[in-house]
Amino acid sequence: MTRGRLVESEADLVRIAREMRTVAVVGIKDANEPDAAAYDVPFMLAESGVEVIGVNPRVKQALGRPTLARVADLASAPDVIDVFRRSSAIPELADELLALPAALRAPVVWLQTGIRHDEAAERLVDGGYNVVQDRCLGVYRRRALRSYTARP
Repeated sequence: MTRGRLVESEADLVRIAREMRTVAVVGIKDANEPDAAAYDVPFMLAESGVEVIGVNPRVKQALGRPTLARVADLASAPDVIDVFRRSSAIPELADELLALPAALRAPVVWLQTGIRHDEAAERLVDGGYNVVQDRCLGVYRRRALRSYTARP
């Protein structure tokens, strides 16, 4: 198994946000919480053309689609697993991600702004994932689209 890496360079973050086509959003909220980042960011991603797969056992539907109870319920690997969970929940999520079969493993695990767990991130990296910590995927998607459309 190839070792992943911690992704920190601005260019790499923008590239990931530009190239992604499918995102599984762990901890997605529904329209009952429209001001929550876990609803607003996935909404913006969907509006920008990204297929959003919601993962939250407490939410039955988000963005007009049924949600999954856990990442192990994915039918195929998304490009990014975007995480809206407390930092204290990341070790357990890392265990779940590391237990996924290769066919369901996303190349990138993106921990949203304010979410960081260095030990769990290192385990994910050792397990082959590229990991982003404490960054907003929505911000980088906007940057990616702006830089992409600004090119001649």
